[in-house]
Amino acid sequence: MSVSVKDNPSFELMEQFGHQTLVFCNDNAVGLKAIIAIHDTTLGPAIGGVRMLPYQRMEEAMDDVLRLSRGMTYKAAVAGINAGGGNAVIIGDHRTQKSEVLLRRFGQFVEQLNGRFIASLDIGTTPKDMECLQMETNHVAGLPKSLGGSGDSSPFTAQGVYYGIKAALKELYGNDGLAGRTIAVQGAGNVGEQLIALLREENAKVYVSDIVEERMAEVANKYRAVAVANNNIYELDVDVYSPCALGGTVNKETIAKMRCRIIAGSANNQLRDEREDSQLLMEKKILYAPDYLINAGGLISCYSELAGYSASRTAALTENIYEATRSVLRKSLSENVAPYQAANQIAETRIADMRKIKQ
Repeated sequence: MSVSVKDNPSFELMEQFGHQTLVFCNDNAVGLKAIIAIHDTTLGPAIGGVRMLPYQRMEEAMDDVLRLSRGMTYKAAVAGINAGGGNAVIIGDHRTQKSEVLLRRFGQFVEQLNGRFIASLDIGTTPKDMECLQMETNHVAGLPKSLGGSGDSSPFTAQGVYYGIKAALKELYGNDGLAGRTIAVQGAGNVGEQLIALLREENAKVYVSDIVEERMAEVANKYRAVAVANNNIYELDVDVYSPCALGGTVNKETIAKMRCRIIAGSANNQLRDEREDSQLLMEKKILYAPDYLINAGGLISCYSELAGYSASRTAALTENIYEATRSVLRKSLSENVAPYQAANQIAETRIADMRKIKQ
């Protein structure tokens, strides 16, 4: 019996986002349930993080991996590196369910893709975890520095967001100085904390929130930031709202409360609905720096590891996020399109151009 693509939600989602490959990884013996999504490999093999979260529904995990992998394609394209986009999710609590055998079994699935997907860091995984994967596959990045890898990529991600914030300030105010600017950082994880450190070094006033109150208090005290309840952060009258936790925090409900002038953070998929939420932001005159544009520092770090780039070359590529952000925001303004559309157009043009010489 033939099965219509339209009868299969997995195929429907792949068709909607333009994905090439979707792999389901299952091994009950080790407790592994995972999905690997490869979106596009025109520019090179798909590099993507391995995210481990306790998704409540398979549909939630599918939506996450498909959106994240598509974002990686665009992220690599606008960053100017020769890599495609992919991502993986492991369904489970990384604090209690992660083990060597689970990671190594996942590494075997990565190996079966013959280099089309290169696994790297994401929420719930560490350089040590990448070392476990390397026991089964060489298609991995973000290894510990002791093994010649780039280690934790969060400093580069934070640095890129820092440049993105400064670029947005320059476009809006004509000056990218941070002294006296007010910035609300949602999420005090590795990236959020390092971003706060960079902002405070230049005397920005920083508000911080996190769902873990102890962590929020710790980071606030360490950097002399102002702790704010998570639900109240949207209503702050600040220059910049910087989402640095999970995605979807910019949506119809939160936009109605927002009093910020700029949105620029590290979280992936910040807009719950790209088209609808972008329109609402434009109506409120809130400048949005596309997430995959300014959080590309982590990807740049992993790609640099694979390409053998020096630390100075990696830093220079990350610093380029400043001018790339300004270019996107200027294109958005001159063409009267949402910033995410301007960024998408730049990414899609590069991919289309490279496709011509690879046919």
